[in-house]
Amino acid sequence: MEKPVKLLSVGAFTLDTILRLDTLPAHQGKFIASDGVQIASGMATSAACAARRLGAEVSLWASAGDDAVGDQLVAEIEAEGVDCSLVRRVVGARSALAAILVDAHGERIIVPFYDRKARADPVELPCTDLSAFDAVLVDVRWPGAATLALNAARANGRPAILDADTAPLEVLEQLLPLATHIVASEPAARIVCGHALDPETACGDLASRTDAFVAVTGGAAGSWWHDRSTGSVRHVAAPRIKAVDTLAAGDVFHGAFAVGLAEAMPPEQALRFASAAAALKCQRFGGRLGAPDRAETLAMMATHWPQSS
Repeated sequence: MEKPVKLLSVGAFTLDTILRLDTLPAHQGKFIASDGVQIASGMATSAACAARRLGAEVSLWASAGDDAVGDQLVAEIEAEGVDCSLVRRVVGARSALAAILVDAHGERIIVPFYDRKARADPVELPCTDLSAFDAVLVDVRWPGAATLALNAARANGRPAILDADTAPLEVLEQLLPLATHIVASEPAARIVCGHALDPETACGDLASRTDAFVAVTGGAAGSWWHDRSTGSVRHVAAPRIKAVDTLAAGDVFHGAFAVGLAEAMPPEQALRFASAAAALKCQRFGGRLGAPDRAETLAMMATHWPQSS
């Protein structure tokens, strides 16, 4: 690439304590972890870090308290090369925390805490001109900011990408109509569609409710996307790997997809790029710390989809 693409990532900003166990607890008691790490994370934050490792210039718009945890969060993400000048610090608020248990198969339990004061809706964008960005990615954890960012991205003719993960139906219904590109988790798609569906059917159902590009992710089963040129749902298989830690895999997927979209990759190519990045992440413990660089991701693509390289 001659010039890196520029992304704005909007949403969650948390301090994660990640502990690794052989099996997830099924009862109360004390359990000794085999590994552990404490890192700055959150959906939009992890996506931002992943996109940065893939070669994009990334700015994060998130909200944190004016506490020591917030200082730690900002310093850590700045060290990743992500611009945190747009991060809002709320006086008297507590920064978000999450406790996460990961088992030997990479599955996890996540318990987050968000201070409502820190998540209060912003009244305006932190920057006046979103045309400086090639794409805008938002998650569902800070709906007020996501609404402002999606509207501004569309007004500036930029891809407005929604990471539609599990959230209250009213939040999803608020954000879905504003996006130009929706990449939904399977549970989120089911929340919106209102009944149990397989990912392929859910993708088609969700696409019938919007004019946006729609894809539904299904973890190791791959992703499905609606091809409006043919009216059909197409499948992108995920690379087969042995998962060590699936935490932040979806965030890495969304960050990589946003990079691919900003670089004008065709949709299926962008989804393969995202799938490769997420698969590499799943082979490493530590949440977003396992996000790969661009060379690794392209090598994974060449191995699994030789025709695309």
